[in-house]
Amino acid sequence: MSDDRTPTAVVVGAGFAGIGAARELAKHGVRVVLVERNDYHQFQPLLYQVATAGLARSDVASSLRTLMRHTELVDVKAADVASVDPAARSVTAVDGTTFTGDYLILAAGSRPNFFDTAGADEHSIPLYSVNDAERLRTRVFAAFDAADRDPSLVDRGVVRFVVIGGGPTGVEVAGALAELIHDVLPHQYRGLAVRSASVHLVDHAPTLLGPFSDSAHDYAAKILQRKGVRLHLGTGVVEVRPDKVVLSDGTALVTRTVIWAGGVMAASLAERTGLPVGRGGRLVVEHDLTVDDAPGVYAVGDVANVPAPDGSPYPQLGSVALQSGQWAARNVVADIRGHSRKPFHYHDKGIMAMIGRGAAVAEIGEHRHELHGPVAFASWLGVHAYLMSGVRTRADAFISWGWDYFSTNRAPAIVDRSDARRIDWGDDEDEPTTDADQADDGHHVTDRAPGVAPASPASASRTARPAGRPA
Repeated sequence: MSDDRTPTAVVVGAGFAGIGAARELAKHGVRVVLVERNDYHQFQPLLYQVATAGLARSDVASSLRTLMRHTELVDVKAADVASVDPAARSVTAVDGTTFTGDYLILAAGSRPNFFDTAGADEHSIPLYSVNDAERLRTRVFAAFDAADRDPSLVDRGVVRFVVIGGGPTGVEVAGALAELIHDVLPHQYRGLAVRSASVHLVDHAPTLLGPFSDSAHDYAAKILQRKGVRLHLGTGVVEVRPDKVVLSDGTALVTRTVIWAGGVMAASLAERTGLPVGRGGRLVVEHDLTVDDAPGVYAVGDVANVPAPDGSPYPQLGSVALQSGQWAARNVVADIRGHSRKPFHYHDKGIMAMIGRGAAVAEIGEHRHELHGPVAFASWLGVHAYLMSGVRTRADAFISWGWDYFSTNRAPAIVDRSDARRIDWGDDEDEPTTDADQADDGHHVTDRAPGVAPASPASASRTARPAGRPA
């Protein structure tokens, strides 16, 4: 215990799970040391809107100290955790600082899972942090700047964008990119044939948005194709190169921008805890969210395989993370008061995904009442605004959404292009393949990469999909 006998909990990570745990603990009089490598909380479901100039960084990233300014029992520490000592319930930062508590809640989140796809880590841009989103936004506008200066770059794939992964993140970023290209950029690059730009979405599954209903699969595909997105479904990714993506059927998509939305795994910290890990490198936890043989240690959110009543893990959803963080905090309070811990019960509010302006899919509640189109779009706006941190953030987001709905001008399109000057648009490694966008059927026919034979479905590189956005 701490000197004044007030119990202390160390919470590692300030995502949905960590924030939920910290606030719940403080509400019950427990001191919290909230350790996060960044000094902000990021609203991950909206990162794709930062990447496509729909929202600004400040709309999705909130200062932790500002968020906790009215919660005196929460002490925010900006530190990158290097190691964990479960027995001592302590963590040590890279600078050697150690934080110790009576309880330890691990909520370190997730990182991209590239599934050992050759070149994916080096040559694709994931979308799991604010920095990723700003990097992608800079890349997109740098590509159009380069093609505007040298139109020959269009034929070398500079303004062709490939999204890998057909889950909510992939569908949302593909739809937003298509709208940016067709609705916004033509007014900014008047001398460039902007409509020759294209967006391709690749997934090994035969449908988009796997956990959703068949009607949602069909609706998402129809809307994306209407926006000009080329779908490559039932197709894996063999390799990501600096100038192209090679698919499992031998097709090559010449591109300089690859967006990885193919799945997540636990943050690397999970591997350094010495605790048991399971699928996706996530920590194994009991039904009450404790770690077996580690008294006083809990793991929640995307860093853990949070078990459902049947023992299977819940999907990596923001709502699961938030509720598990809150539940772990309540079990800590039960420990302190000498009460029994309770097994985690998830209140399933449904899943949803945005496809574009006025188009979304939502399956509400445990019985999955389906909504498509403008009604689902309005529901998506309301749910995400509710989940955002702070009144000002919500207001800024609604203003941006309203402006984007009725206007083709986007203020966040003003980006720092200093990093873009270092991008080498270079020549293709091989001879250019035939432009996929000139295929007669207007869909997804491309040439095969030199020396690549068609792969059987069994040999296709697999990508995982997040289960869906929380409703």
